[in-house]
Amino acid sequence: MPPIAATATTYSAHANDRQRSTSLSESNLIPPTLVEIDGQPVNVRNLSHAVTSIIARLSHPGSFLVCTLNLDHLVKLRKSGQLRQAYARAEIITPDGFPIVKLGDLRGCRLERTTGADLIEPLCAIATQRRLPIFLIGSTFAVLSKSARRLLTSHIDLEIAGVYAPSQSFSVQSAEADEAIDVIRRSGARLCFLALGAPLQELFGLRAVDETFGVAFLPIGAGLDFLAGAQVRCPSWLQSMNLEWAWRLTRDPRRLWLRYFRCAVLFAMLLSKETIRRSGRSREL
Repeated sequence: MPPIAATATTYSAHANDRQRSTSLSESNLIPPTLVEIDGQPVNVRNLSHAVTSIIARLSHPGSFLVCTLNLDHLVKLRKSGQLRQAYARAEIITPDGFPIVKLGDLRGCRLERTTGADLIEPLCAIATQRRLPIFLIGSTFAVLSKSARRLLTSHIDLEIAGVYAPSQSFSVQSAEADEAIDVIRRSGARLCFLALGAPLQELFGLRAVDETFGVAFLPIGAGLDFLAGAQVRCPSWLQSMNLEWAWRLTRDPRRLWLRYFRCAVLFAMLLSKETIRRSGRSREL
């Protein structure tokens, strides 16, 4: 694996963020909102749209955050002001999970499930072609090393600018986070995959976009664990049946049952709300 680059990189001032965001929207580098789910926008339709949008956005200065909207995030968004800030700053938001796709369909917007883990391989393929260095942060050093080797096997000329395995006490405002951001900034990376778990990865990305320049921060959850074989991803045939939640629940019920219960309650509420809305529109017609 190539050593961590030591090239210094400057970053834009926070005061210019709003002006930059407006100019990016006007230049179509930030995709327009396709649909709102529980007040949160989704602005890419599928994996291909997400990848092309991320690469197009990299052609313009400034770091940016990608978010993958799912039911667990919607539950957390209702309680966390910081996570709402992260989503408000995110320039690309994908539909992550069957419930988001279903709710989009009910609003007349056809979406396809696009998770953070799904983004890794196609983005690394383009990064190899365009010589865009990547950075891996999260999980453990063993997982990062195995993931890096796996990616270099699939993409021989891929440049891995660096990896960073934080401690279990890692937090967004810690000295360790200061160090991580400094390493990312100096590495010259253009794509930074965040495998820190939600909402830590989104909150770290929110901070990092203000302290780096020209980096796409991509929360990917367990994506690196899947690559390294540290976790087994749900088989594709179960994913196609929208049963990945059941797969995960059976493998870790003690940790996940309450999370999925809350997600199920919110999904039922949103479906009911959408049914009432559609019924009201039908009566008006």
